[in-house]
Amino acid sequence: MTKNASSFSTPLQVGLVGTGYAAKLRSQALQAEPRATLAAVAGHILETTQAFSQTYGADAIASWQALLERSSLDLIIIATVNRDHGAIVRAALEAGKHVIVEYPLALDVAEAMELIALSKAQNKLLHIEHIELLGNMHQALKASLSAIDTPFYARYATIKPERPAPQRWTYQPELFGFPLMGALSRLHRFTDLFGKVATVSCQTQFSDRSELSDPHYATCYCTAQLRFQSGLLAEVIYAKGEAMWQPERKMEVHGEKGALIFDGDQGTLVQAEGSQPIALGSRQGLFAKDTAMVLDYLIDGSPLYVTPEASLYTLKVADAARRSAETGQTITLK
Repeated sequence: MTKNASSFSTPLQVGLVGTGYAAKLRSQALQAEPRATLAAVAGHILETTQAFSQTYGADAIASWQALLERSSLDLIIIATVNRDHGAIVRAALEAGKHVIVEYPLALDVAEAMELIALSKAQNKLLHIEHIELLGNMHQALKASLSAIDTPFYARYATIKPERPAPQRWTYQPELFGFPLMGALSRLHRFTDLFGKVATVSCQTQFSDRSELSDPHYATCYCTAQLRFQSGLLAEVIYAKGEAMWQPERKMEVHGEKGALIFDGDQGTLVQAEGSQPIALGSRQGLFAKDTAMVLDYLIDGSPLYVTPEASLYTLKVADAARRSAETGQTITLK
């Protein structure tokens, strides 16, 4: 699906579903973008939505269903709880809107496949945000891979202690989904770098809050081991909450002639002759860059940096991790 400038009135009219962190960054990006205007916002709580909308000069709408009834909207941005992504994407596409949705596209693989097919049938853009691919660490890692020759092992850990654990939707399984589906970017870095996965083994550990009626957990620990078709082995650790005591944000890739280590905001190339730093750019402005690239695509036909099919494949890997954690079995991907 390609569009050109004559296909739209300018600026494009944008509707936003959500009032959280990602929605705020999207709204700020649109404020600085002359080619698009944030026209309307729908959120979970009307009072919150009204305050949010006033900040960005948009209309506050009582529900996402009512938002989609606005025929003047060209593009819908979905930045709400993961559980609702699939339903809102489907309704937006059926209403003839282009769609941006924060990952994951859906928490069910079959539903995600249907939505991609629907976007093609409707000839509408379905863009799944994966700003981790635009980030400084991923770009530097990708550019430096050749320096270590053939990679054979990789590890990516993001551990976030939070005491007390917040009562946010990201700590509620029904709303967030299985950890590596909700945090799909942890796997997507690897599938973007190393291609197809052969097998997945995954284990999870959760601790509940003391109040029996509280749907939020206090701690989540999830680790997955991936064997890629190339033979590379990878380990992913995603953990957060009260029983985590040491923060970590580290990616390492080991190859035949060296290793790439990214620890926090520091990058290092390690080889037999010694180590040298890897320059990293800023981590800021990625939502703005993603938004601008979508507008480039819609207006000028410029290519996007990620396809729905690539996100869908990673979702299949995440679903294999879920099945492995539930059954205790290693899952083979076809």
